[in-house]
Amino acid sequence: MIRRLLTNHVLANLSFLLVLVVGAIGYWQLPRQQDPTINFNWLAITTALPGAAAEDVERQVTNPLEDALRAIPDTMFVSSNSRENVSSLLIRFKDIDSRTFDKHVQSVRRELSNAEDELPELASSPFVLEITSANAFPTVTLAVVGTANDENLRRQAFAIRQDLELLHGVDRVDPIGLLRPELQVRFDPARLAGQGLSPVQLADAVALWFRDIAAGRVSVEDQAWLVRLIGREPDADALKQLPLVGPAEHIRLADLAEVRQARRDPRQLARVNGRPAVLMSVMKQGDANTLALVARIQDYLHGRNRLGNQTGVELILVDDQTIPTRNAIRVMQTNALIGLTLVLLVAWLFLGFRIGLLTAIGIPFILAGTFLVLWAAGETLNVVVLLGVVIVLGMLVDDAVVVVESIYYRLNRGSPPLDACLGAMAEVGRPVVSAVLTTMAAFLPLMLLPGILGQFMKVIPMVVCLALAISLLEAFWMLPAHVLAARVRFRRHSRGARFRRRMGRRLQQLYLRYLLKAMRRPWLTFGLIGSLFLAALLSLAMGLIRMDFFASDPLRLFYITLEMPAHTRVQDTQAKVQQLERIVRAHLNPDDIRAIAGYGGQKFTDREPLFGDHYGQLLVGLTPKRQGGKEVAEIVERLRQPVASLPGPLNLSFLTLAGGPPVSRPISIKVRGNEVAEVTRAAQALQTLLADIDGVTDIDNDAGGGRMALTLSPDYEAIIQAGLDPLQVLRTLNLLVDGELVADIQHQGQKLEVRVQAKDRPLTDIEQLLAFQLPGPAGPAPLSQLVHAERRQSQANIRHYNFRRAITVEASLAEGGPDTLAANRLIRERWDRQYQARFANIDLDFSGELDDIQQSLDAMGRLFLLGVGVMYLILGTQFNSYFQPLLILTTVPMAFTGVVFGLLLSNNPLSLYTLYGVVALAGIAVNSAIVLISAANQRRQAGMGLLHATLFAARRRLIPILITSLTTIAGLFSLATGLAGHSLIWGPVATAIVWGLTVSTLLTLFAIPLLYRQFN
Repeated sequence: MIRRLLTNHVLANLSFLLVLVVGAIGYWQLPRQQDPTINFNWLAITTALPGAAAEDVERQVTNPLEDALRAIPDTMFVSSNSRENVSSLLIRFKDIDSRTFDKHVQSVRRELSNAEDELPELASSPFVLEITSANAFPTVTLAVVGTANDENLRRQAFAIRQDLELLHGVDRVDPIGLLRPELQVRFDPARLAGQGLSPVQLADAVALWFRDIAAGRVSVEDQAWLVRLIGREPDADALKQLPLVGPAEHIRLADLAEVRQARRDPRQLARVNGRPAVLMSVMKQGDANTLALVARIQDYLHGRNRLGNQTGVELILVDDQTIPTRNAIRVMQTNALIGLTLVLLVAWLFLGFRIGLLTAIGIPFILAGTFLVLWAAGETLNVVVLLGVVIVLGMLVDDAVVVVESIYYRLNRGSPPLDACLGAMAEVGRPVVSAVLTTMAAFLPLMLLPGILGQFMKVIPMVVCLALAISLLEAFWMLPAHVLAARVRFRRHSRGARFRRRMGRRLQQLYLRYLLKAMRRPWLTFGLIGSLFLAALLSLAMGLIRMDFFASDPLRLFYITLEMPAHTRVQDTQAKVQQLERIVRAHLNPDDIRAIAGYGGQKFTDREPLFGDHYGQLLVGLTPKRQGGKEVAEIVERLRQPVASLPGPLNLSFLTLAGGPPVSRPISIKVRGNEVAEVTRAAQALQTLLADIDGVTDIDNDAGGGRMALTLSPDYEAIIQAGLDPLQVLRTLNLLVDGELVADIQHQGQKLEVRVQAKDRPLTDIEQLLAFQLPGPAGPAPLSQLVHAERRQSQANIRHYNFRRAITVEASLAEGGPDTLAANRLIRERWDRQYQARFANIDLDFSGELDDIQQSLDAMGRLFLLGVGVMYLILGTQFNSYFQPLLILTTVPMAFTGVVFGLLLSNNPLSLYTLYGVVALAGIAVNSAIVLISAANQRRQAGMGLLHATLFAARRRLIPILITSLTTIAGLFSLATGLAGHSLIWGPVATAIVWGLTVSTLLTLFAIPLLYRQFN
């Protein structure tokens, strides 16, 4: 069977070509995106209660919803935020399968539906959103910019939003600064009181104007008739003529109020490049191709901008996610090409051009087969898939090199090509399969890694194992078939072949000379190797290796957030954001700026958006990094001092974003308690503590100061004595302040709300609001006599974490400062020593990035041990020995030694991605030991003595070990050194493998022969 496969050149070549072509098609058809699409097992629940303060939202909406959700199982936490008008809940479930998660989602919807009866009448139905990697962060941020913040800008932005939502691949579009249209009836309270009318009578009359009534069915002889009362069209001029019945005379609405088509009072305002704008955050669907979607949006943008003179608006692309995606693909392709070239160079150096070329072309064959399977499985091409490709890139031809070196060895000694191929597979087949299986064993357990990181990185072991499986096919079929088809002969040795033979002999002689010296002093050699390992452990323990567990390449944008005093109007916040924009533009190179968008009334965080008139934010989109250009971190540090000089804001902070799984900031501490005042004091104490720690920056909390509030309670006795209805008093207060939505109708394809509200009037004191005279049977009664009034400070946000009051204090860590684990450990120690006694009823919850890191490290350690156990099982089966697998596994600490020294010298961080490189190295490093011990065992079975068998195996396997190690290093050298572009995700991984393999190969060549001889 094997002989027929090898000699059927047509089948081999056509299969090779078919995989290349279809794999290339699959590669180009794979949807491109920044990150893999995963469901985070998060639910966001939003409920609106118009006109309500944060305390009212908490009491009337958040608390009933939390009570309904207490019994939902498998939750990691439930957090809530009650703010003016809106209640937001976030539920994070444990690491459960998709079917269980779907059941829990249905349970949540059912419990929320049951709880709606307890909510106020004006509250909206709770809206439930499943948060995924696709909809958690905008794929595109664009701005609709006009000459003024007017009705034309609103109309055009509304139409553009509808168009974007219809584009293929768009999940939703979240606008900032898009105001709802309203038909406003602004009455004059003094005129209304002069006519003896109450605001409630006016509002009811306007409501009736638009009301549709289905009166029912009536029979007329033998026919059934439907009777309907149709409301009027939303025509402002017609509504002005609405007759009102007053005590003295018939009057019209125009006599008492202004009627106009307008927009609701702004809660958010936005400007882009200094001009009024509406921002649009476009979220993509899970399986959408990021590059194709952004291309469709750009085509729409260009088409719209060609009509700019007619529409009066311009569309500006503020940011899009194609840049990191394109860069990732470009870096991978360039490094793959450089790696292929270097692999070919190494193979040529040891094996000659023809055999080297036949070996190197196996790389595109294996990659094509891998991408073909990924395409068929419905995967996407993203940074994590490419990371798997990067890890496996240097291993793809390891097994082929061992096979082809054995073929080359036999051909050089005059064996016929077919006999050389069959003999080579008989000699190295079992150790090669064992080597590949041990590498798979190191990776496969990582598919069981729990949490968000596990879901995010699950595709890496799949890619690695898939590519390695295909590499066996290439090594045992395609490569020998190509050697036979190429009719490789060594009857007459060329000058290059003679040089390679001389070089091989000299390397073997030099190696044996030093190996014999090591064998004469075995314990000294073991002591030196052990010292290196202890030095590596000591370097880690002393903190000489920089820790950055979620080190990722930063996105080319950042946010500057400001928080004004709580009483600030959104217009004043927006003006301060404009001042901030001028400072930023003065200190940035114009060539670095793609677009700058500023908005007031909202701030984006790494968890959720926060709303409030006193919040403002500047989004700075940067152009792709040029040669010699500055990194995002450098730009941010350059801006810190000038931005801090801006007068007015209570707090200024920077927020940068990076690719990878979503994590909170390095320091994210929930201060939990039962009393609001105590929680607030504890949070302030914690912020003081953080400010005293070097390297802690951008300290912030999510409490926010509330504005002054006039709290009113009805005086029912006074209301009854005045002959009034209590509901009329309550509605009057609403109409005098925010107004009342009396109707909503469809008009020109969108919902138009009708609002009745008092005209804006200058107030010098809040008590003037209560001077309004409400007409009644006993005569006009001022509101001040009908209610009890109290002035106090309100709260902007009221947060709960696992059903208790909480304030989250967050901070970032400066580059070169303490790592996440060390910083959180120091904070806990100082809190326990300085503040715990003062705040006995307060507890600190350090979950967040710290929680994710600890969970990942614990699980990765257990899974690594599982992988080592499976490797031992495979090796024990291969060698039929309990002890020899232990000899082989000693290469793992040798490889770890190389990783530590490599990170130390290259100043790369130790991240969770680097740990994947360490796992890969554990599988790669044992390969050299496997082929070495396998060769020694074969010699001993042939009757050779222990010492001679050890030396023969070392000499015989030196060249294939060097070739496999050098080809792996060559494949990753470009990434490790940054020849084709630096990456904080890929660079440290490649560095870990290159350094680890270099050190482990050198140590293995001496340690394994010594151990084999010493303990056999």
